[in-house]
Amino acid sequence: MNATDSKYASFGLVKDMLETPGVVARFDTGQGVETARAIRKVGRLFLTGEGSSRIFPAKQMMLQARRRGSNLVLHTEAGLQSREYDLRDWAVFAASNSGRTSEVIKLFTELKAKGHSHLYGLTAGQASKLADVAGKTYVLTCGGEGAVAATKSVVEQALFYHALYEATEADTISSPLSGELKNLAAQLTEALTLSIDPALTEKIARAGTIYFAGRNDGVAEELALKTNEITRKKSDYLEGTYAVHGIEEVMSANDVVIWVDPYPDSYQKFADVLVKGVGLTVIALSTVPTPFPTIGIPSAGALQSYVNLCAGWNVLVEAGIQLNINLDKPERARKVGNEFVV
Repeated sequence: MNATDSKYASFGLVKDMLETPGVVARFDTGQGVETARAIRKVGRLFLTGEGSSRIFPAKQMMLQARRRGSNLVLHTEAGLQSREYDLRDWAVFAASNSGRTSEVIKLFTELKAKGHSHLYGLTAGQASKLADVAGKTYVLTCGGEGAVAATKSVVEQALFYHALYEATEADTISSPLSGELKNLAAQLTEALTLSIDPALTEKIARAGTIYFAGRNDGVAEELALKTNEITRKKSDYLEGTYAVHGIEEVMSANDVVIWVDPYPDSYQKFADVLVKGVGLTVIALSTVPTPFPTIGIPSAGALQSYVNLCAGWNVLVEAGIQLNINLDKPERARKVGNEFVV
């Protein structure tokens, strides 16, 4: 992406994406400390929401906690299924940019009516229905978004959860997020503006289906969703190495698999099954060279998922521009997927 080029500058989506590093650099990691103390006492945290407000923010938090051997019990599920669970002994955190997401509001209304005392919300506006039903609500600072696809808000939600987790275990965190934000912001800028090989962009733009493979950290799954909104292409998320465990039966040579932060142990298998067997193109998003066409991205250590997500946005914008699509206005998708109505 290039904000000074007219073919990009006219889109609110591009503006939102390129504002993300600034959101990261300015982020206040201390805002949820009081809530973190309460969550630590409960010992269990349930993360809910719909679509982009849950996929990357919740799973990124869970990744960070599990890699560090956290004692905090974490789980995530969307709103309707969450209503089927016994959440009496859980702190429950819901993210909804609009604060009007129906599935979230219904869940919290039920829990509040049962006397649940640990309900927390994360939204983009001061006054919202979510704030009415949550015990404590936090407000994002990233500002409104100019496109249907959520971008900078997703990263701020993830940072909030990330910092919240760290605050629950402040006595054991040796490299806190607060000290990494400026460097991470610079790396996100690099990921968002790096040049993509036009031949790869054309492959992606012409693909029948764009598959995303990778860890269950929310990145590939979120990019699969963004593919629909930004490129109007069919997509699917193939967790881990699912891409070589049966789905190859229905793949076609004109499909593309974008493999996010690939596992070296699986290089040969992907090459044999997908490249040789199906005849499709595997494109790697990676910090190191791979045997596949590779989009090289900055290395961010424990914060790599944030860089991977922004690099993926860059790839999708290039494909959308190639397809001459209005990146801001899908024909059917809405900013609020399912709005709560009294």
